[in-house]
Amino acid sequence: MRVRLVVTFVLVALLSAVTATALAYRDARTAVLQRTQNTAVDDLRERVAAVAAGFDMPPDQRSLSRFAAEVSEGLGARIVVARHQDLTAVSDAYADTEGRITAELRAAVRAGDGTRFQRVEWRGEPYLVVGTPVTYADGDRRTSGLEVFAITDLAAERDDTAALLDSVQEGIVPVVMAAALLALLAAGTVLRPVRKLGRATRELAAGDLGSRVAVRGHDELADLARTFNETAGALQSSDAELRTQEAKARRFVADVSHELRTPLAAMAMVATVLEEDADQLPPDAARAARTVGAETARLSRLVEDLMEISRFDAGAARLNASETDLADTVRASLALRGWTDRVTLDLPEGVRAVVDRRRVDVIVANLVGNALRHGAPPVTVTLAVVGAGGGGAPGVGEGGERVVLEVADRGPGLPPEARERVFDRFYKADEARTRTTATATATATATGPAAPDGGSAPDGGPGPGAGLDGGQGSGLGMAIALENARLHGGTIEVEAQRPRGGAAFTLLLPLRRTDGEGEE
Repeated sequence: MRVRLVVTFVLVALLSAVTATALAYRDARTAVLQRTQNTAVDDLRERVAAVAAGFDMPPDQRSLSRFAAEVSEGLGARIVVARHQDLTAVSDAYADTEGRITAELRAAVRAGDGTRFQRVEWRGEPYLVVGTPVTYADGDRRTSGLEVFAITDLAAERDDTAALLDSVQEGIVPVVMAAALLALLAAGTVLRPVRKLGRATRELAAGDLGSRVAVRGHDELADLARTFNETAGALQSSDAELRTQEAKARRFVADVSHELRTPLAAMAMVATVLEEDADQLPPDAARAARTVGAETARLSRLVEDLMEISRFDAGAARLNASETDLADTVRASLALRGWTDRVTLDLPEGVRAVVDRRRVDVIVANLVGNALRHGAPPVTVTLAVVGAGGGGAPGVGEGGERVVLEVADRGPGLPPEARERVFDRFYKADEARTRTTATATATATATGPAAPDGGSAPDGGPGPGAGLDGGQGSGLGMAIALENARLHGGTIEVEAQRPRGGAAFTLLLPLRRTDGEGEE
């Protein structure tokens, strides 16, 4: 903006200076030439009238030459040419007048229409030629046939106007420099508040909600700064209120989840006893006992997941990392849930990385569990190590290596709108993933759950089966899986529709290694 403002000022000043120069040159040149023309015409008339009063007609060559000389004496340096029929006399015998007196001017003077003048250029020099017919003084103004021409050199007038043009042109440079200086001063005055406002806006966008600008004056920029401050203040107030509400919500969820653990533990114990004696109960009572047991287990998993989510929201989740064989971790996770025979594995040996084994187990359980419940066989789990290209990030193996764990199935895949929301909390990709009915739950309990509840982890986190989405899940499993991946510095990517059908979820983790002693 500064450059545009300075350029605009300079262009306006330059255009104004050039226009003023052109107008001044035109007016000065016109005034000089007009004065010279009037003087030449008046002088020629007066001198011809004075000399012609005693001139006898018709003249001979000698008398005509004397007439031209007498007229020239009163006109200074002008050359006088006198013509009468075929006779011509020049006051300066060495002057070439043929090229300076044009045929048009001769014809106009011969017509007897009074004094005529014409500016001509001869051999690169400007001249003013004035012609007048000589008339008889008998009252009828008859022309005598005598014509007189005076040639005036305009070199002095040309030089004067050229000098004026040069002086005016020389004044353009100071005018343009002054305009540029004024433009810089104006730009500084106008743009300084704009720069401050831009800096405050960038700070506000970066998260500094306390950024403000000083308000000076009562112009439009001051109004803009005042509006910005009011907007920033309202945004800061809203942010503070939202943060307070968010903190209260997290604390409420954590408190409720914590308070529910004790009664749920008692309910789980009672439900276990009822389930063990269900075969001795009447059919309706047995179904009710199994339903209570299944729903109590589901509620326990939901509470554990809520507590885990609250730890992530509060930034209290921590890694208990150690060097781990990832292939063994995946096999153990599948074996614990009885999924080994239902999954095709491609797990190369020797892939070791520093990870939190319990959290990796949660990720694997969620990804494979969802593929088994909502996809179609075969479900494949593939483990590989790939290079990210270029230098690795801090803590990443040489060459930017990453662990890639892919879980794929051959099911219908995810609809396009579900791809962006699959990791949202409590999001269900379709209505079929809603909670099962009491009858279905009771039946599932009778045949055995798909994934045994592993109980609480030693640090209070979710057990091996916690966080599973789908029919018996809490709706938080995929969100917890993604948070665990991010805690490791990785992520989970989803390919919603593969060419051969099904969906694929890919866990990407930086391949951190130890120095051989088991510590990072």
